[in-house]
Amino acid sequence: MQPSYVGILINDKLHRRLSTGDTKYEAVDFYVEAGMKYGLTPCFFRIQDVRSGNPCIKAFIKESDRFIHKTVPMPQVIHNRAIYPGKREYDKLCSWVDSGTQLFNHWNRYGKLETHQHLMNDSTLEPHLPVTFEATEANLSIMMELYDKIIIKPDRSSIGRGVMLLQRAGDGWKLTCPASIRIHNKKWLNLEFKGTRLPSLLKKRMRKMNYIVQQHLPLATYQGKPFDMRVSVQRDGTGEWQVTGLVVKVAAPNLFLTNVAQGGSVHRLQTILTEEYAHLQHESIIDEIHSFSLKVARQLSQSLPHMADLGLDIGMTTDGSPLFIECNGKDQRYSFQEAGMLEEWRAAFYNPIAYSHYLLNTCIMTKESDP
Repeated sequence: MQPSYVGILINDKLHRRLSTGDTKYEAVDFYVEAGMKYGLTPCFFRIQDVRSGNPCIKAFIKESDRFIHKTVPMPQVIHNRAIYPGKREYDKLCSWVDSGTQLFNHWNRYGKLETHQHLMNDSTLEPHLPVTFEATEANLSIMMELYDKIIIKPDRSSIGRGVMLLQRAGDGWKLTCPASIRIHNKKWLNLEFKGTRLPSLLKKRMRKMNYIVQQHLPLATYQGKPFDMRVSVQRDGTGEWQVTGLVVKVAAPNLFLTNVAQGGSVHRLQTILTEEYAHLQHESIIDEIHSFSLKVARQLSQSLPHMADLGLDIGMTTDGSPLFIECNGKDQRYSFQEAGMLEEWRAAFYNPIAYSHYLLNTCIMTKESDP
């Protein structure tokens, strides 16, 4: 009997590592374990492995405790775990969908401004969203009149790369920014200026790529450092959205970024609530964060097609109210591992396979019902 394949679309770097078994934070063996549970065989391949008109692809399959290259039929259901740069790749993925392939997380690099605009369509979410605009000199000037603290971030970067803080300092302003926009920047610059004449470094960066400007959110703190949460929201084996797990990211000392890649540390929310927010109703706060995260996922999935696996960055005020920061279409998931939340970490890989099983069964039932 022909195995039932589910595709995992990956980038070149992970594709190279599969043959050695060193897949870093992408715990591919959990996909394989989940496949055994649901009677599916995950196959790992790149966008260039799919040739127009060819019903088969070359993909990595795990057999006898190692990954081997094998020719398999083009899967009916594919989970996108790759990030691509532009329209050519987008059009190719669209052609798969047009030919009947179920591709979820079809495109996972939506801009932060676009995401914000989709969420603004729900009036109940609006109070939880930071004021956000395209970063132009004119918009920055307006924001500097309205707020004493402003965040400036690349529209399409992740893990905190290139994020800057602009804050009032006496009768002037101070820009705190990374010396480079590399992922693991180690040096920070503090540039002070007066009036609205922006530093040349900031203007140069804004010319080189698209940035957004946001109201700085009043995040709750832990041991004097701001924190936010990574909330994994996924569709499961029923096809419905559910919260897989929630982990807290606390900023490194003297930094405003909570990203683990920028030196942030990971914690369990219950620990932080117990130690510093004992006066709040913990269960109610957690329930509200879960409900809010699900509402965000449902709203985005109405506008952005084929979404099923999101990592939401959610902040919290000192009174426990949730705040939306940003949405990640390719959730890194490793924060659960680093926090020792192994059940949630494993579940984050199991759910896409469970959802694939749901989609495959839906396809079969649809075909059987067709005249």
